[in-house]
Amino acid sequence: MAWIYLVIASLGEIFGVMSINIYLRKKTWGRLLLIVLTFGTGFIFLSLAMQEIPLGTAYAIWTGLGAAGAVIMGIIFFSESAGWKRMLFLVFIIAGAVGLKIVD
Repeated sequence: MAWIYLVIASLGEIFGVMSINIYLRKKTWGRLLLIVLTFGTGFIFLSLAMQEIPLGTAYAIWTGLGAAGAVIMGIIFFSESAGWKRMLFLVFIIAGAVGLKIVD
């Protein structure tokens, strides 16, 4: 169950970063509340995951999946670059997260 919590926490991180981008385009209280809720959800589920998953592993996977997800969402929703070098390093981030799961 801890790994499911970690995936949910990573989604909170991804949507939190997207919420910041949305908020910066038009600053409203509702969008600010969305930032608090998405990051808050991420932190709650990260703390639940860390009850069973070691700190270093949980944090590395959380930030790795969050970073990779933010890059992918930026490409899909915000017309950010998808050059081959960027994709190569995205693969490295994902490989690192998978590698930490394998050796845990």
